[in-house]
Amino acid sequence: MVTERVAAVGAALNRRLSSLTLEIRSRLASDIEPLRGDERLVQLLGASVEGNVDSALHVLQHGIDLDLVEAPPAATEYARRLAQHGVAVNALARAYRLGHDTFLRHGLQELDRQGGEASLLSAAARHLVALTFGYIDRVTEQVLAVYEDERERWLQDRNTVRAARIRELLDGERVDIAAAEAALGYRLVGSRHLAVVVWATGSVPPDGAMSTFERFARELAECLGCRALPLFLPHDQVTAWAWLQLGREAPDVDTIRSTMCPSHPGISVAVGEPGTDVWGFRRTHLQARQAQAVAVAAGESAPVVTAFREVGPIALMCADLRATRHWVQDTLGRLAFDDDQHARLRETLRVFLATGGSYQSAAAMLALHRNSVYYRVRKAEEELGRPIDADQLDIEIALKACHWLGTSVLTEQA
Repeated sequence: MVTERVAAVGAALNRRLSSLTLEIRSRLASDIEPLRGDERLVQLLGASVEGNVDSALHVLQHGIDLDLVEAPPAATEYARRLAQHGVAVNALARAYRLGHDTFLRHGLQELDRQGGEASLLSAAARHLVALTFGYIDRVTEQVLAVYEDERERWLQDRNTVRAARIRELLDGERVDIAAAEAALGYRLVGSRHLAVVVWATGSVPPDGAMSTFERFARELAECLGCRALPLFLPHDQVTAWAWLQLGREAPDVDTIRSTMCPSHPGISVAVGEPGTDVWGFRRTHLQARQAQAVAVAAGESAPVVTAFREVGPIALMCADLRATRHWVQDTLGRLAFDDDQHARLRETLRVFLATGGSYQSAAAMLALHRNSVYYRVRKAEEELGRPIDADQLDIEIALKACHWLGTSVLTEQA
C-alpha cells in the first residue's frame, strides 16, 4: 500500500510537471544569485530542472532502483557550463537542495490531499522522503563529479591566464594595466574598443566552434579596418567573446550583416557600442552581452546580428521577460496576438510611428501603397481599443519589444 500511495503522488505531480518545473526554476534563479544573469544559462537551468523532476517522478511512479538512476543529460551539461563560467560549486549543490525542498513540499502536500489512515500516510511520507533524498544524493554526486572534471580541464586550457586577466578587468578590480596589456597582447589605454559576442545557433559543431569563432573575429577586424588582431576569449563550448581595436571610423553594423555573416552560417553575433580605454572596454562588452540576451530571448526570430544601438531599451526588459510580456499584453491588447495578421499590423504601426507618423514614408519603407498603410494603421487602432496618441510612447516601446523579442512577449489566442 505504501508504494502504491507514493506512486499515486508521483502520477499526480506528473500532471503538473510544467508548473512544478517552472516554480523550481524560478526559485533557484531568485535565491541563488550566481545562477542569474546569463539568459542561455537560465534556459539550460530550466532544462536541467525539467529533466530531474521528470526522472524523480519516474522513480516514484515505477519504483525504479536508485542504483540504476543516471543524471539527465541536461543536468550534466548544465554542470559543465557552470564550471566553464566559473560559478562556484556550492551554488550547484545548493540548487539541488532547494529543488529537493520544493519538490518534497509538493509531494507531501499531495499525499495529505489524498488522505487516508494516519499510519499509512506516515509510512508513505517516510518512503517519499527516503526516495527523493536518495535520488538527490545519487544525482548530486554525479553532477558534482562532472563539474569538477570539467572545471579542472577548463582551468588547464591555454586561455586560462588570459581569461583571468579579462575577468579582472570586467569585474572592475584594481589591475596593473601595463601587466594586463602584456599578458593579453592587447592595448587597453588609448584605444577604441568594440566588443562582440559570437555563439553557435546552427550547424557549427561544438568541437570546431572556437576555431570558427576566432576566424570570424579576425575577418571582422580586417573588414572593419582594424590594424591589430582582436582579443579573443572562449566563454564556454558554444560562445566566445572578442574585442576589436577600432580606427577613427564608426563600425557599420549593416556591413557586418551583409558581408561577414553570410560566409559564416550557423553563428549569431551581438555587438556593443564603441568605447575608449578600460572603462569603454568594460562598457562595450556589457552592451554586447545585453544585446545577446535580446537575441536569445527572441529565439528563432532573432536576426543573425543584434546591435546594442538598436535594442538598448529592449535589453533592459530581458531581465524579467514574464513582467515584460504582461506589460506588452496590457499595452497592446489584441494587437499582441501571436499570428500573421497581427504581426503585419504591428510591423506597419511600428514603422509608421518610427517615421514620425508619415503614411508616405512608411509606405516607402514597407513597399506598400499609402492607402494600405492607412488601412493597417486604422485596423491596428481597432485592435488596440484606443487612439494611438493616447499613450504613443508606451505603444512604440511595446511594438519594439514585439519586433525584437518575438513570441517570448506575445499572446496566444484562446
